[in-house]
Amino acid sequence: MHFVVCLKQVPDTSEVRIDPKTNTLMREGVPSIINPYDAHALEEALALRDKAGGKVTVLSMGPPQAVDSLRKAVSLGADEAILLSDRAFAGSDTLATSYILAQALEKIRQEQGIDLVLCGKQAIDGDTAQVGPGIARRLDIPQLTYVIKVDWIKEGEIQVHRKLEDGREVARAKLPALLTVEKELNEIRYATFPNMLRAAKYEPLVWGADKFHLSPAEMGLKGSPTSVSRIFAPPGRTGGEQIMAIDDPGSAAISLVGKLFQQNIIMVHPIARGGRD
Repeated sequence: MHFVVCLKQVPDTSEVRIDPKTNTLMREGVPSIINPYDAHALEEALALRDKAGGKVTVLSMGPPQAVDSLRKAVSLGADEAILLSDRAFAGSDTLATSYILAQALEKIRQEQGIDLVLCGKQAIDGDTAQVGPGIARRLDIPQLTYVIKVDWIKEGEIQVHRKLEDGREVARAKLPALLTVEKELNEIRYATFPNMLRAAKYEPLVWGADKFHLSPAEMGLKGSPTSVSRIFAPPGRTGGEQIMAIDDPGSAAISLVGKLFQQNIIMVHPIARGGRD
């Protein structure tokens, strides 16, 4: 089986700062890491390969320095890595990014076949959760999002558990399919010494825009209908109002309810007032 993981290199958000004058991210001196959700997608691909056999290919789009994250993926056990890097890709939003990745995946599918594409739920620097579903739509394959457990892969099908707001859903899909995964799906393994040695010498394949058929109108700034106009830090939280209830809890409760009514946090239904709907 062939598992392909879409991986993104992102700045470590625990150390990101915002320039108060330009309202842009200050990336200098900020280390880059594998997007945490994508790391769990990689781990799941490795675990499935260990059970079912086959290989794991990691695919990433980014600047040349993204090879560091690809080598990290190889140190964890990935078999192959491909970096999509070209100035023509710069400025791509989620729509354009899903287009470029889907075209690269289609090239891989035609040359090697693909059974399962795995993506993190979202990237921590964008938090849109749009790229994975966008890839699946462009490839016209089933998508299973917010996956927290993979039950099995057999006879050309996969069964997973999906995380919903009000519970879980068990879902099946025919292969090839695409998963977007949550962090609770698995525990990430440690790199082995042999894989670390291999990763240190490994040179990922680098594909530019001329490596596969791409429309200039659908990538980069031209293919991006959305843009970030401003980035800013949210204002610091102030302490909330305190209502003391030690001496007179009844009065404190009445005061609290009154304030909730004033801010329209709670309201009286018309029927309760004797009115009609």
